[in-house]
Amino acid sequence: MEQLFFKYGQAEIEHLKKKDKRLAAVIDKVGMIQRECNPDLFSALVEAIVGQQISTKAQQTICKRMRDTLKDITPEKLDDLPLENIQQFGITFKKAGYIKSIARKVCNGELDIDGLSKLSDEEVCQQLTALDGIGVWTAEMLMIFSMQRPDILSYKDLAIIRGMKMLYHHDDMPKTRFERYRRRYSPYCTVASLYLWKVAGGQCEVE
Repeated sequence: MEQLFFKYGQAEIEHLKKKDKRLAAVIDKVGMIQRECNPDLFSALVEAIVGQQISTKAQQTICKRMRDTLKDITPEKLDDLPLENIQQFGITFKKAGYIKSIARKVCNGELDIDGLSKLSDEEVCQQLTALDGIGVWTAEMLMIFSMQRPDILSYKDLAIIRGMKMLYHHDDMPKTRFERYRRRYSPYCTVASLYLWKVAGGQCEVE
């Protein structure tokens, strides 16, 4: 499978640099960022549920096990699989139930997973968080790393908040202050997120 990365370019970069001098300095230091995306939303949903409260390495091991067995992680294959067989990939009974439930909803038409691409960010978030096992943060990460939505800045993401506090030298980040930055970055909040993650991870020193 060809490796896909979040798509952005000079238009997004120039907008953010013009709007925010501190972020501009980070962008100049870091350069372009390649963050891998999974364009298949169903398999991305499954991987997100598998990865909850476990290490990235454990998540990768389990997902590889699923792909080795199923070849493709599809709603049809998981809907046909008994709950116990899903659990045997190495996940909890609760997670297996979440995955089974989502697969069933896709297969019976209750969730039009392909139709989500036509909806607004707010509508996508509502639909995804209505699923068992999917909270707001997971929905936002799916919108970034599967759907490649350009304007996502997650208040639920601890690293984003840490990056913002580091970049702007704040001791806290109340929602009102967060919203001011979000409006400043919009309509390219997702690209700003990529750089804030770098700051939070210590990969770019800020003045």
